[in-house]
Amino acid sequence: MTLHADDYQAARNRYDSMTYRRTGRSGLDLPAVSLGLWHNFGDDVPLDRQRATLRRAFDLGVTHFDLANNYGPPYGSAERNFGAIYAQDFKRYRDELILSTKAGYDMWPGPYGQGGGSRKYVLSSLDQSLARMGVDYVDIFYSHRFDETTPLEETMGALDTAVRQGKALYAGISSYSGPRTREAVQILRDLGTPLLIHQPSYSMLNRWVEEDLLDVLGDEGVGCIAFSPLAQGMLTDKYLDGVPEGSRASQDKSLSTDLLTEQNLTHIRALNEMAKQRGQSLAQMALAWILRDQRVTSVLIGASSVGQLENSLGSLDNLEFSQEELDTIDQHAVEGGINLWKTSSAH
Repeated sequence: MTLHADDYQAARNRYDSMTYRRTGRSGLDLPAVSLGLWHNFGDDVPLDRQRATLRRAFDLGVTHFDLANNYGPPYGSAERNFGAIYAQDFKRYRDELILSTKAGYDMWPGPYGQGGGSRKYVLSSLDQSLARMGVDYVDIFYSHRFDETTPLEETMGALDTAVRQGKALYAGISSYSGPRTREAVQILRDLGTPLLIHQPSYSMLNRWVEEDLLDVLGDEGVGCIAFSPLAQGMLTDKYLDGVPEGSRASQDKSLSTDLLTEQNLTHIRALNEMAKQRGQSLAQMALAWILRDQRVTSVLIGASSVGQLENSLGSLDNLEFSQEELDTIDQHAVEGGINLWKTSSAH
């Protein structure tokens, strides 16, 4: 293999500091912190910045990159941009990576591209994703949301087909309620393709999974990877004194300034003081808090810069909480009205 001067070669010590956790009762380990490409990997972000973040993540042991068909903007651009970087930097490391994508929301014109769980949409979307990413298969393929207009057997059957075709190694679901998750587990089990993992939103300000979903996942041996663990950026020091220019809230990207209520900010400021006492940033404590539960396999972070990525990974330096700390956190880790995906999990 001919290497050029600017070719990326992964750090030799990339596995020295990362913590890996088993995914439910499967044989697959995931890094405790995984990188999501929901934001920061569309055409609105320079490719060099995307490349720097992905390289640094892998150098620090982050082996799991999570995508979806409609990540961007525009739709599809995150997969396409990742594919370009993958071809140059990561193709030789394919067997060291866990790549995932999803199908569930509107993606292309016409009745078959409007999202949901039909066999036509789900499998067509996967083929498009593989083409954009330039890979033969993904490790995990998700149903991105529950579709009450399509029989669950059809959606789960599509995931089973994807695995049997060799286009995905494992099946996952995202934002399904506890009861619907249990149904999905049974359908896939009967088909012979176990449900590997569930990807729900979960943070200190969005604790819906604690009602019954985590119990279902624990009972059924299904892994859990929490997305939006920083509450779309609210659980950072970014908004303690207002809305900074260029932030997600200022751009109205999944975080409305309407959510930055005085009540939410009072709780966030109290949590920030607790984090300082632990020697952590608020983001680090928020991530560590989710990982306190052994049923959670991984937390899925976004990163707009290498510095932000490194700060989040610093959460792994202190994952222990005293009962007193947990009790105090519970006083401020309260529902913040930020679950943008509750429609999917309401069924």
